[in-house]
Formats: sequence, C-alpha cells, structure tokens
Amino acid sequence: MKVYTDVGNFQTVKLLAAAATAGVDVQVVVTNNEKVVPYLTCNKLPVLEPEPGEFIFSPNAATRYLLSLGSKIIDEAGEKKWAEWESSELLPVVVPLLVSALGQGKQDKALEKTLQPLLMYLEANLKGKKFLVGSGVSSADIIVFGTLFPVLLGNLAKDIVKECPSIQAWGQTVAGLTQVEGAFKHVTEGGNVQSLKASLLAQPVPPATNINTAKLYKGPQGQSAEKTQPQIAKPAAPVDEFQFLQPEKAITAEELAAGEKFFLTGASTSPKPRLRKHPILPCEGEKNIFITSALPYVNNVPHLGNIIGCVLSGDVFSRFCRLRNRNVLYVCGTDEYGTATETKAMEEGLTPQQICDKYNKLHSEIYQWLSIDFDYFGRTTTKEQTEIAQDIFWKLYKQGFILKDSVDQLQCQKCDRFLADRFVEGTCPLCGFDDARGDQCDGCGKLINAVELKKPKCKICGSTPVIKTSQHLFLDLPKVEPQLRKHLDTVFETGTWTHNAQVITSSWIRDGLKPRCISRDLKWGTPVPLEGYTDKVFYVWFDAPIGYISITANYTKEWKKWWKNPDKVQMYNFLGKDNVPFHSVIFPSTLLGANDNYTLVNSMVATEYLNYEDGKFSKSRGIGVFGDQARDTGIPPDVYRFYLLYVRPESQDSAFSWDDFLLKNNSELLNNIGNFINRALTFVANFFEGAIQDMNLSVEDKQLIALINRELATYVDNMENARLRDSIRNILSISRLGNQYMQANKPWVLAKGTPQERARSGSVVSLSANITCLLSVLLQPYMPVTSGVIQEQLNAPADCNIIGSNFTCQLKSGHKIGKPSPLFQKIEAAKIEELKQRFAGKQSSKPAASPEEIERLTQEVTKQGDAVRELKAQKAEKAVISAAVEKLLDLKKQLANAQGAEPAAAGKKKGKQGKGDAKSSPASAATPTPATPTPATPTGDQGQIDRLTEEVTAQGNIVRELKTQKGDKAAIDAAVAKLLDLKRQLAVAQGLDPDQAVGGGKKKGKKK
Repeated sequence: MKVYTDVGNFQTVKLLAAAATAGVDVQVVVTNNEKVVPYLTCNKLPVLEPEPGEFIFSPNAATRYLLSLGSKIIDEAGEKKWAEWESSELLPVVVPLLVSALGQGKQDKALEKTLQPLLMYLEANLKGKKFLVGSGVSSADIIVFGTLFPVLLGNLAKDIVKECPSIQAWGQTVAGLTQVEGAFKHVTEGGNVQSLKASLLAQPVPPATNINTAKLYKGPQGQSAEKTQPQIAKPAAPVDEFQFLQPEKAITAEELAAGEKFFLTGASTSPKPRLRKHPILPCEGEKNIFITSALPYVNNVPHLGNIIGCVLSGDVFSRFCRLRNRNVLYVCGTDEYGTATETKAMEEGLTPQQICDKYNKLHSEIYQWLSIDFDYFGRTTTKEQTEIAQDIFWKLYKQGFILKDSVDQLQCQKCDRFLADRFVEGTCPLCGFDDARGDQCDGCGKLINAVELKKPKCKICGSTPVIKTSQHLFLDLPKVEPQLRKHLDTVFETGTWTHNAQVITSSWIRDGLKPRCISRDLKWGTPVPLEGYTDKVFYVWFDAPIGYISITANYTKEWKKWWKNPDKVQMYNFLGKDNVPFHSVIFPSTLLGANDNYTLVNSMVATEYLNYEDGKFSKSRGIGVFGDQARDTGIPPDVYRFYLLYVRPESQDSAFSWDDFLLKNNSELLNNIGNFINRALTFVANFFEGAIQDMNLSVEDKQLIALINRELATYVDNMENARLRDSIRNILSISRLGNQYMQANKPWVLAKGTPQERARSGSVVSLSANITCLLSVLLQPYMPVTSGVIQEQLNAPADCNIIGSNFTCQLKSGHKIGKPSPLFQKIEAAKIEELKQRFAGKQSSKPAASPEEIERLTQEVTKQGDAVRELKAQKAEKAVISAAVEKLLDLKKQLANAQGAEPAAAGKKKGKQGKGDAKSSPASAATPTPATPTPATPTGDQGQIDRLTEEVTAQGNIVRELKTQKGDKAAIDAAVAKLLDLKRQLAVAQGLDPDQAVGGGKKKGKKK
C-alpha cells in the first residue's frame, strides 16, 4: 500500500497518522509533480494506492479507509459529519490562509476573520471533551487536526486561537499522540511548518466558501453550534463474531425493550398506507405538502446534473412524504417561453410551438424512464398560464408595484422587432472576430453588450439593426422588500432551507433590492396586457415561476385550495443554486405584491453543481451523459438514481465519475445490499421451503433491532430535513448490519444441526427477511423499481409501505415468500472504459479530411492571402478588400474544419495593431494562428478553467443587468471590477496574457 505525496504536503499528516493508528504499513513515495492518478487532469496529492492501479485521492476518504482496516471507526455517523464539515467549510478557508501566511509571508486579516466563526464552532463542540467523537482519537480528530495543525503550531490567527482554550488543549492532546507526532514530524521535517511552503504554492487551492459566516454559519448537521446534538453511533467493524452489536454508545435496556415490543406488535397498530387518489387536494387538519421542482427549460435535453438538481431530488422527497402517510402533491413541467425557444426553433426550422411539443415529449419520456413520479407534469404554454400571469400583473399594477422606464436596444426595422441578444451577431469590438453573438464573443470568449457590436446584423433577416429606446415595465422590488424580509425571517426559522439557499437569498437582499424589468420585446411569451405595452411579453423569470400555479390549475380546477391557502399548505422548492434568487426573492415578491393570499415557499432545497468527471457537462461538445443517452447504456435507471443521489452535491460541488459509478454499483449495490438480500431470501427458499419461521428473539437479535432502530431514526431525520444523500448511508448501514448478522450466526451451518439449531437458523433468516422488507421500503424513494422487485420476491403485503419510527415485523411466521433472484449485475471495467470514451466529447485531433484536401485548401488560403495583401498594397476600394477578406476567412474556416481544429480561431480577424497580414509570408498565411499566442500548457486544469468561465459568464450577466436597470454607478463599477478580475484569473488559467484579456486594463472613453 502506497501513499504518494510531495515534500511538505500538510494533508499527508492525515494519512500517515491514520495508518499508524490502524497499524497499517504504508510506503511513502515522494513525487515531484509526476502524474499519479492517470485519469485525473490535475495532479492532486496526497493519493493513497490500496491496490495497484486503484487510487483514493481524497485525503479524508483515504484517512477513513485506513482506519477502517484497523477497525478504528468509533462512530461512523459522527466522524462522517466532521469530515464533511472539514472539507466543505474549514479546508477552503485554511488553505488560502496558509498560502498567504506561509507561502507568501503575508498576514491576511480578512481570511482570519472568516476563520473565526469556524473556530468558535469547533470550540463549542470541544468544551468538556478530550476528543471530537467518543472517548478516544478518531478519524474526526485526525482529519480536523490534519488541517488545523499549521494554524495552531505556526502561531497563525493567534488572537483568535487564544480565545479557544478547548481547541488548544485538544490540539496539544492530539499532537502528543505517538502516531500523530510521528506523522507530523515526517511531513514538517521535524516540526518546522515553514517546510510546507513549497507544497502549498504547488497544489491547487480548493474553491473558497463565499458565505456570511458571522450570520449564517451552520455546523455539520445544518444546525447552529449551540443546538448541535451528538449523533447516534453506527456499528464498528467486527473484531469477533458479535462485536458489531457493541457500539461505543451502549444500547440501553429501554432501547432493547422498546425495539422488541414494536418489532413484535407494531405492524398491527401501524396506519394503513394512504390511497393516492386524484385530484389530490389539501385536507383539513393534516400536514399538506406541496412540492415543486424547478421547471426544466424546454430547448434542450436534460443532463444528469440537471436531473439531480431538481426533478430527481423532488421525486425522492415526495416518495418519502407519501411513505410517511402525508398528503402530498408533486408538480413540475417544462418552461417553454422566451428567447432560447425562439432561437432553437430557428436552428431546427420549426415553429416555437413545435419545438415546445417536441422537447416536452422528450423530457416526459426521460423522466418516465427514470421513474420520476410526478402527480402532474405540465407545461407553461397554456391559456391558464396567460390568465393567471396577467391577473397577477394587474393586481401588482393596481397595488402600485409596477414602474415604467426606458432601455436602449437594437431594433431590426425590416423584421419590425427589437432583438434579444441571441438574435444579433456582428464583429466583436474587442478582438475583431466577425461572428460574435450579442451577448458573448466565441472568438475571444469575452462578454459584450449587443449595442457594442460592430457591423451588427439581425440573425433572422441579415439586415443592420439600429439602436432605439424601448419602454419597459419594472417590478418595484424596493417597495415590497419589507414584506419579503418579514416572510424570509419566518421561513428561515421554521422551514427547511439549505445553507446555500439562505446565503444566496441573504446576499441578494443584504444591500437592498432594485427594480427589476419584467417585460421583453419578444413574440414568444405571455403577452403583456397593459395598453402601450401589448407588443411585449413578460420576461421569463417573472412568467416562469407562475407556471407552478398554472400547471396546478391544469391539474385541477380547485387549484386555489393549494395556491391560496398559506396557513394549511407547506410548499417545498427543489432546485439548483443558480435558480435560488428567482424562487426566494422575485417570485415571493411578485405574490406578496399581488396581495391575493397566495401560498409562499416555506422550504427551499438547493443543490450545488454536479460536474462530469473533471469538467462540465456540455451538449455542444458531447461531454457528459444526457437523459436520452443514459437510456442507451443498458444500465438500469435505478442504478443511475442511486449513484446520482449518492453523490448529490448538497454542501459542495461534486462530480459524476464512471470509475466511482462502477465502484458504488459493485461494492454497495451488488456486494452489500444485493448480497444480503439474496442470501437471506435464498436461505428461506432453500432451507425452509419459502416459509417464514417462528422468530424467538435472542439477546443478539434484540441488539440488532435496537441498532436498526437507531439507523431508522437517523434516516427519518435526514429525510425530513431533505438531507437525501445522508439517508442512503443509513440504508447501507442497515444492510451491512444484516450481512454481519448472517455471517456471525452462520444459519447455513445451524440448519444442518440439532432441531434447536435448525430452529435458530430459521429465526435468523426470517429476521433477515424482515430486515429485507424494511430495506425495500427505505429504498423506495431512491430505487423504486428495485424496491418493487424486492417486495415481489418477498411477496410482501401492501401495508408494509409505511415508514414509521420503529422496525416492525411485516412478514409473520408462515408467510410464503416469492422466488428469490439476484437484484444487481456486476459492471465490468471494460464496459466503463467504453462509456468513458463514448461520453468524453469531441476531443479528437485527427484531421476531418484527406491530406489532399488539406493541401488544396492550404494552397487556396495562401493564394487568397496574397490577393488580400495585393489589394491592400494598391489601396483598392474598401468594399473590394472586404469581399476578399471575407473569402479568405471562409477559406481559413474550411481549412480549420478539414484539419479537425476549432474554426472559431481561424475566423478571427486581427485588430488594427496586428497588421501582420500585410507583412506575413505565404507560409504563415497557409497556417492560420490565433491573434493571441497560447502557451503549450495552460496554467490551470480544465475543471478550474470551466469554473472560471462559468463565473465570468455569471458576473457578466450581473453587469449587464445593472446597466440595463440603470443601477447605482458605484455598484456597477464594483461589479465591473470583479468581472475584470475574474477575466484575468481565467486568462492566467488558460495560459493567456491577463492584460490582453481585459483590453489592456484601459477603460473605454465615452464617445463624443
């Protein structure tokens, strides 16, 4: 077993301390930036190699793995929570602090201030305790200490640390442990934290947490520090046959008695599952739950990141609520209006309505394949949408919440319409690329405003548009802000809001809201009914959330019982973090301003981003798995559901990895759940003719039931608080308990012994069959098809489909099960390699044409280049030169395509400073090069480049929005400054000149 690290990598302390604690021998291999993990684009260290070719490149995961080998996991749930807190909250603050202090010799007070609430939280949890979890050192101590020790021992943030006596005492205790001290001295060359400098400067810095820590910081359970309760223990790895039944937190006599009682009698007193009868309406005196997931946009196919971010998460929660016998309605539908639909329609030669029909059907089919169980899946292109949206508008207008103002836009006089950004193309004012869009240039990647384009053309008819002022309508958000703040203060306290949803919402309202434009000069949308504005439609982010209401109205004529019933309905929104402000600020403000007793969101569950391998999903580049493609892989939809929920990006971005996908299928599904269930039911079928036997509970059985009840309680708590990923761990833990129980009792041996031993064998496998029944119910929100198959094999009663507070016996003595069969199939490595290649994207550098064709086009480019230079030398007419240049650019694009290169670079015009065409040789003309030299190796990995590109785009949108709404000049300047900084970071990551990326840093002067 090997640990790969660079010299002075402070995270390596975790792995070495864990190995020493567990008594595991590891070989330390020092590498000087050589690539260790072949399938990672960025060389991340340290890396653990348990077996040749198998890698664990998360230091925390490697730490916990090593400790598990030595049976040193004390409290799995508690330790996991601290590991997640360290990776998502502590590490992203500590690393830049260390880079600044140790790497650059600078004291960063701002970072120290960010660290303070984290240390205060840790201090509160360490008061009166020697270790974080239990009475001995655990992975929690090693992981948190492994990140904090340079701060504690390097005398950093000393003013904060001196206020934390519990942390100081704990740090001294952990540092004094022989195994930790040895690891610390090995990494720091005897205890000198300055030896960490080189590694800190070489390794990538984790993305910083952008949170208001002083106001919104939450602990690992999503609760404030003073409210955090110790987590229940999970079983440790077995040392002897029944060691797994002896957790650190001892099982009490009360737990044993209650567990036995409910197991034997609970099924008879459990409520019957609620009959799901449509239309579902709120019921008096019940908890009525209304669930929405963000409406997927209709102009494209959803990828796996889109799916886990909204519809799949909403489906899991709605299924859980039904299993809790709640009155639940879950609706969704396609968002169909707006510019993107018109653009897609033009691309495909269809009408907008035809595009909507096509993609609504495609979305529906994908969600049906994935078993997304909506009560109703609708769409926004309905008469109900028009009626309700216009009614809300009129109420806002009459209440004085609508303002009027003007905006400069491009207008095509031939088409007689103002042009949205996507309907304009022209020459980039920054780099000269002649095919730039109205919002961004594909040549240089920079964000632009449509009115800034040179030689703008209407994408529809090709004519030149003119700049004209257009009158628009604005929602007066400042006027409704006091009502919104009051609502948010209440629901933040009483509802279930993910940390990112609270942070994003708070950041929007922190400095006061601004009026927001709610109209657009488009044809495809809900018409604005106000006189003088009837040629406009409502902006999609005013109109789209109203789709939740109109979709409900299409489901039932009694929709107002859900939507105008705030005292009796609890509304949950499931969405990605990019959609948060529209659901938490804009839509509630709209409904509050309408003053019509609308139901408002009570709980908002937002995910971070799911990436694909080391980059982003991209339809245009063919990178990543999209819903329709997943169907064609031959892998069951339930396996995709399980994995997406296992890696659900709840507290930080996560990634879909094919290698991890294989591992989770083969280890957790096949070897854990599948193995236990198949063994248990096969024994019942083969040794007891498929009949459940009498269960005479032994002490060990009662202990097992008590531990299962602990897991069940945590499962329910996680689900109630929409921590969907965590509940999967509870399911896996119950299954693991079942496997250990079977292995410890060896029913296959007992069945061949004395009558008493055979009876014990029957009791063991019958209890295991009942555990299987429980697992089938707990799995139902995650893997509904698999759950159904398990219940069919059990011949389980329909009444078992209730999740209560205790494990109950659903399969009584004498019950006949069905025919057992394997639930899961092993996925082979060769299959995964094939899928990796299939979804890796258009990365081939092979020429797309024959050598002869490339040679012909090269000669054509050379010849046309000479012609252009000759015309310029003779000072020919501008129109003639322009035509010749156009022909040259077209030939360059053809050549780039033939060579298998991106044509964008070939089509880029050089600015006035680069008069290289007039001086270049024919050879240089034959091989077009970008205007900006690009180093052979960018300084950033592709994941970093993708992240920065996304941030540049988002910040550009903010700048344009501020300019459109004529925001405060100081706010615009600050937003522009942030945008320029992000562009510089992106340029550095791409290996480009950062000054050139922002136009040399010069501001454009106003035209006189």
